[in-house]
Amino acid sequence: MSTTVLEKVKTIKTLNDIAESGLNVFSGNYSLNTDNQNPDAIMVRSYNMHDLELTGNLKAIARAGAGVNNIPIDKCTEQGIVVFNTPGANANAVKELVLTSLMASSRNLFEGVTWTKTLEGESEQFSKLVEKGKKQFVGKEIKGKTLGVIGLGAIGAQVANDALNLGMDVIGFDPFITVNTAWNLSSDVQRASTIEQLFINSDYITVHVPLTGDTVGMFNQQTFSIMKDDVHILNFSRGELVDEKDMAIALEGGIVGKYITDFPTENVLKMKNAVPFPHLGASTKESEENCAKMAARQVKGFLETGNIQNSVNFPNATLPYTGKRRVTAFHKNIPNMVGQITSVISSFHLNIADMVNRSRGDYAYTMVDIENDVNDAIIPELEAKINQINGIVTNRMI
Repeated sequence: MSTTVLEKVKTIKTLNDIAESGLNVFSGNYSLNTDNQNPDAIMVRSYNMHDLELTGNLKAIARAGAGVNNIPIDKCTEQGIVVFNTPGANANAVKELVLTSLMASSRNLFEGVTWTKTLEGESEQFSKLVEKGKKQFVGKEIKGKTLGVIGLGAIGAQVANDALNLGMDVIGFDPFITVNTAWNLSSDVQRASTIEQLFINSDYITVHVPLTGDTVGMFNQQTFSIMKDDVHILNFSRGELVDEKDMAIALEGGIVGKYITDFPTENVLKMKNAVPFPHLGASTKESEENCAKMAARQVKGFLETGNIQNSVNFPNATLPYTGKRRVTAFHKNIPNMVGQITSVISSFHLNIADMVNRSRGDYAYTMVDIENDVNDAIIPELEAKINQINGIVTNRMI
């Protein structure tokens, strides 16, 4: 079998600084740079791509992180560009910061440190001032308290399990929990049948859900009204999950005792008992490396084999790669698409060795392995014939 297609140099464009350990995944026939105007794939972190032209050669975008709000998903789907993210790669980093914040806010450490620094220059009275002033920072222990965890994905499940080990009672709510997550979640985590049940019974609440039409502003006057007084709310997911006007009122009235958020805004900075972090959730060396390596491996696997894992707009689809020529097609999820694709392949007197078809909403993805050796000369014609099928978005032979 000719390997001309496989040996073609693939270009990767980086829009942010990507950890070197991730870029090292692209060994061999890959060219990496920040200037390429027509790359095969893009590696990105937080760069805003909404106004960026998506060129015709672009096949994949990989976000080295979980959130993809900075990527024009609908536009990518319409053009047949697969978008990857890296769920779980930064889970430990976020979990550690959530637990750190949980304990630090309970013991008023943030306020205590800030106050202690005001004593600079009071050398003669320093010890007496410390002993006298510490009374205003008396906190509470988390052992025996109830933590409500909204969203039991990669991060939420780890937070729940570790909070149990710290002696907390844990209530979890996630109507969309996956089988894999359920297996990793301790049986001691109590399951809330409704989110209201979690709100009513929690001393602390941490949220780990994506921003959607259903979750935007989920923390608001109505939900605050059924919570325990002095509840601590930790938000390391998205700032828009919280109605900031209602949060300010709840903090002022003591309904919410502390609001710890990784998404500072001008409004948050003005709030009483709000603790804003400069988006540090995944900001560890280990997390950045894990995300970069995971994103790079997914892109490399897709470019070289067509296999898709952790896509936010394509269906996940894998077929063991044997080195045979492979036809991949992204198309509308309408009747007889697979039949039309295989008919075109058969018209070139090619036999099918294996295939897979997966759908996601209005779109589907098909991979077909060819049994015969394929002459490179017919590949452009084969791809053109498949492109003529009504409903095909994009296709390529690997």
